[in-house]
Amino acid sequence: MVTVGGTPARGDLPTDAEVHVAALDDTGLARLMWTHFEPVHAVTYFHPRARAAYEAVGLRGYWRGYFAGRAAPLGPVGAPSVVAAFFSFAPAMVARALPSVWRLATPEEALRARLTGAVQALAEFTYELPESHLVEAADLLEEAAGRVEPAGRVLGAVNAALPRGEYPLARMWQAATTLREHRGDGHVGALVTTGLAPVEVVAWRCRVDQSREFHQAARGWTDEEWATAEERLVEQGWLTADRAPTEHGTATFRAVEEATDRAALGPWRALGAERTARLRELLEPIANRCRTIIPPKAPIGLPAQRGSATDAAAPTR
Repeated sequence: MVTVGGTPARGDLPTDAEVHVAALDDTGLARLMWTHFEPVHAVTYFHPRARAAYEAVGLRGYWRGYFAGRAAPLGPVGAPSVVAAFFSFAPAMVARALPSVWRLATPEEALRARLTGAVQALAEFTYELPESHLVEAADLLEEAAGRVEPAGRVLGAVNAALPRGEYPLARMWQAATTLREHRGDGHVGALVTTGLAPVEVVAWRCRVDQSREFHQAARGWTDEEWATAEERLVEQGWLTADRAPTEHGTATFRAVEEATDRAALGPWRALGAERTARLRELLEPIANRCRTIIPPKAPIGLPAQRGSATDAAAPTR
């Protein structure tokens, strides 16, 4: 998975007409809702207050905070569990952080730090919204998160099992996190069916619409591992000899995305068309503000916002 638990972009944010919000069997609904809760979750990766909260408990350096915070719901696990669950990271990169981060901060301390930083970040983006808006959004998002299917979805399940937040922003962020990890688990499951190794998935996406310069370093793969992955992609029919994506690769990955959307649809079916549409309405101003701190090259895969500086150059498929 090239993304940080989400799924790749497909151009601009869909419109109501394109996604048919009321059609709860339409997988476009799952993708549309993801574009609204993913930015809420993502403040934990990109907002200075989130990093400061990790540093306050001894987790200095971006990747210590990232691995400790995201893995903390699993308990004091070592590298193998996280390599499996996170999917796209090189084992050597994960091993540099885990299990040694637990000597700096316990999982409980990391969980408190990540929630503190996320809430402080969200407070900065939502201070102009009335309390009633935040409470209603948190209620609906929590209800959707409460309907995730835990079977086969390790990160979604452990986040769903965490104690309920005390205040609306804490509840909102935790619910968004449960939903995005649940979706990410489904994405990993779909990727496994392709037979590609994680480095091959990352390398293929970087031949489609993402940056090798950024993603290779951000996922810890060596030049040798990358070159071998591209050779295997050619052998398996995902890339041509000149390293261009093939029709087979494109079609197979499109099927992965569709499977990801289908696997993430359950919470929105449970919430119902009317309340799902209301939640989307409530999350839209929050998500738009949260997106302002997400770097254009971030491996989250959110579609570019219409009218943004990067919109014209945003890749589409």
